[in-house]
Amino acid sequence: MPTDADIFETLRQELRRGTLILAVLAQLKVERYGYSLRQALAEVGLEIDEGALYPMLRRLESQGLLTSEWREEDKRKKRFYRLSAEGEAVLVRLSDEWRAMNDTLQNLIR
Repeated sequence: MPTDADIFETLRQELRRGTLILAVLAQLKVERYGYSLRQALAEVGLEIDEGALYPMLRRLESQGLLTSEWREEDKRKKRFYRLSAEGEAVLVRLSDEWRAMNDTLQNLIR
């Protein structure tokens, strides 16, 4: 039988999954490569594991929300990601949805 800590951790991961997608999209309004994206998210308090980030980036790109390009920087090849036009439109819609849900939840959990 799962413990309270196990249940909490499972629910916490579910909550983070959707919010991390929104955060990644928001950060990719500016072109970044994977490591710089992880750093930018960490600086605002959102840690994300490489094992979660890179599959998410590939999935978002396959959905048409991101574009990517391999380039050499500092004598190393890096894959740079940026929002596509579709990604920009989805970010606006998801941001609106987030704000509405956040407002509602703030009223519920007070």
